[in-house]
Amino acid sequence: MTLDFTITKEDWSLYRKGELDRARHQEKVREAIRQNLGDLVTEESILLPQGEKVIKIPLRSLREYHFRFDLEKGRQVGQGRGQTQVGDVLGPVGSAEGGGSGAGDQPGSDYYEAEITLAEVEELLFEELALPNLEEKKSVETAEGVEFREIRKNGLWSNIDKKRTLLALLKRRALQGQPGFGPPKPDDLRFKTWDLRLTKHSNAVILAMMDTSGSMGTFEKYLARGFYFWLLRFLRSKYEQVLVRFLAHHTEAQEVGEREFFTKGESGGTRISSVYQLALEIIARDYPSTAYNIYPFHFSDGDNLPSDNQEAARLARELAGVSNLFGYGEIASKGNGSTLYDLLGELEESRFRRFLLREKGDIYGALRWFFGQAGSPAGGLR
Repeated sequence: MTLDFTITKEDWSLYRKGELDRARHQEKVREAIRQNLGDLVTEESILLPQGEKVIKIPLRSLREYHFRFDLEKGRQVGQGRGQTQVGDVLGPVGSAEGGGSGAGDQPGSDYYEAEITLAEVEELLFEELALPNLEEKKSVETAEGVEFREIRKNGLWSNIDKKRTLLALLKRRALQGQPGFGPPKPDDLRFKTWDLRLTKHSNAVILAMMDTSGSMGTFEKYLARGFYFWLLRFLRSKYEQVLVRFLAHHTEAQEVGEREFFTKGESGGTRISSVYQLALEIIARDYPSTAYNIYPFHFSDGDNLPSDNQEAARLARELAGVSNLFGYGEIASKGNGSTLYDLLGELEESRFRRFLLREKGDIYGALRWFFGQAGSPAGGLR
C-alpha cells in the first residue's frame, strides 16, 4: 500500500501584507518626524495660542520592487557580452529623476503630506530629554487613590462586601444544620476597609525668566516663547511634582502669571541683574535647597546696560551655586554673543550652561543642550 502526499511550503507573510505595510508606513512617519524635529518645534501653527494640533509633513511614498526598462537601450551593469572596458560609461549620464537645465523629461519622486498630531511630536521629542542633575530631596507624600486592603465585621454600610457576607451567612447556617439562606445576623456582616495610596515625589521648581525690554523684537520674543512653550509641555508630560514660577524683566523684575508671561509686550531698558536678584529672593524664601531641585532659565537678547554686566555675572554665579542647573539662552539675531554672554562664559560653575540661538531651528538645539540625557548639543554656540 502506497500513500501519495504532497508537502507545500506556503508564505504566510502574504496574508499579513496589509499589516506589514501599515507597520512600514508608521515607521516611515516616525523617521520623518525625527528628521524634521528641528523644524517641527518651531512650527507657527503649534506655537501660536490658537494653533492647530495637527501638523502636515512631507513623506516619501513607499515603493515596491519592480523592473524599470531603459528606453534609450544603453549598456547597463549586468548586461552585454563581456566586452566593456574600464572607463566605459554605463547608461546615460545624469539622474533618472531629472536635473540639468530646462524642463526635464524624467519622472520625479513621489511624496505626500502625512498628518501627525502634537502628541506624536512630543513623544519623539521628549524621549531623549530629562531634568539634569535631579536629586532625591525630602519627598512629599500625595494621595494617588484608595486601596481596599482588609475585610472587617464593622464598617460603613456603603462599604459592605455582599459576596463575603453571603458566604459567612451560608457557612454559619451550614454549621448549625440549617443549609440555605436565611436572615443575616450581625456576626455575618463583612465590610471592606480602605486606605489612601500614597506616592512620594521629589520636588522641583522651574524659574522661567524672560527679557521683555524694548530691544526684544518679534524674532527674539518668538524664540524665547517657543523654548518656554516646549519646556512647559515637557515638564507637564513627564513630571508631576514640578512647580513653575514666571519672572519678566526690563530694568525692573516682577513675577507674572503664565498667560501674561507669553503675551507681555516689550518696553524700557534692560537691567538683567534685577531678575537674578528676584530669583535668589524667591529661592531663599520659598524653596530651600534641602527640599527642592532648583532650575532657573533665562532668555534674553543680551542687550544689557553696560554698567550692570559685572553685577549680573556675579548674581548668575550665586544663582548657579544654589541650582541643580542654571541655563542662559541668548538670542543673537546679528550672529554674535554679547558682552554679558562672554562674561557668563567665564563662570567656573559645572551647573551653568549657556546657549546662543541664531535661528528658529536652534530652539531644538537649546532643548537638547539643557535637557538632553547625553548632553549633546545640536547647533548654536555653547
